[in-house]
Amino acid sequence: MKTNGFHLPKKVGIIYSEVKRKYFPTESQYLTEKDAYHDARIVAKYLRRMKIRVHLYPGDATLPGRLRHDRPNVVLNLVGSVKGNEYLASSIPGILELLDLPYTGAGILGEALCYNKFLVKKLLEQNGIPVPRYQLFNTPFDPLDPTLRFPLISKLNEIHGAVEITKNAVSETEKHLRERVKFLIETYNQPVLVEEFIVGRELTAILLEGLNKKVYLGEKVFPKTRQKDKYLFAAFEDQWEKDTFHYQKYHDPLLRDYVKKAFEITDMADYAKFDVRLDSSGRYYFIDSNSNPAFGPKELDCALANILDLYDITFTEILKRLLLNTIRDSQGEVRLPLTNPTHSSAA
Repeated sequence: MKTNGFHLPKKVGIIYSEVKRKYFPTESQYLTEKDAYHDARIVAKYLRRMKIRVHLYPGDATLPGRLRHDRPNVVLNLVGSVKGNEYLASSIPGILELLDLPYTGAGILGEALCYNKFLVKKLLEQNGIPVPRYQLFNTPFDPLDPTLRFPLISKLNEIHGAVEITKNAVSETEKHLRERVKFLIETYNQPVLVEEFIVGRELTAILLEGLNKKVYLGEKVFPKTRQKDKYLFAAFEDQWEKDTFHYQKYHDPLLRDYVKKAFEITDMADYAKFDVRLDSSGRYYFIDSNSNPAFGPKELDCALANILDLYDITFTEILKRLLLNTIRDSQGEVRLPLTNPTHSSAA
């Protein structure tokens, strides 16, 4: 099939997370991944509408052999974890590199960095991108940095999907903070990132990389019933309830520049998602970065599709450009520009 005079690949592979309940220490973490196969099938449906043959692969030990046998023209890497570990997801680009198969998304370094929030914070901070003050706890007994100011929010250092980002994640006292840190370390067997909670507005940035990098900004709008919350933010439980928030367009060239810089610093590729807080004085703080965010159409209710829909960009168009540019990259050709609808305010 041709699009704008360019040939789409005939055969595309989709790799998704192999999910088993036994891989995850808690039901909460399992919930973030349990629909991986279902979501991959939805993406495959859109590809088949383009007359593309699709192969679905779990990200398990059978992957190298299956890829060698099928040799897809392009691979969509949708893997968020391997055997329940997010940091092992960086092994998937490694396999694809060894097999010399063109693939979407970040490479080994970008994926590995993404799954260590502390390292990402360090990189952003040292390159002039604002982040909240933070501290990594390796044990519940680490001394608390006296420069940190309450309220503080505690996060798992190596897990995304807002796992354990509940209403109880914000601490106003050291006693509560240490209880939280102890629970997280003992339950998930990994360090905990503690940072100052930024009171203010919550923004999400989606970056798409074509010939140029374009940033699409959305602000989370919470219902009036939530406006009186002492600490207003999108919590883990909000993912499973309806009408907890919606997105509206947000514009600021400064934030777009920050996002482009963060994308480059963390060695991401093709697309990415960044979560940002905006305080009452107008200062931005990057609170999370994701090189491999949930990827799919609006029916899967993921941030990428919901925000791009505000700018009249369809998932079909995203897929076409992603596939074409991945092929062109592998052939050493110049990337195609991203679609820029009349009403888009991205830059």
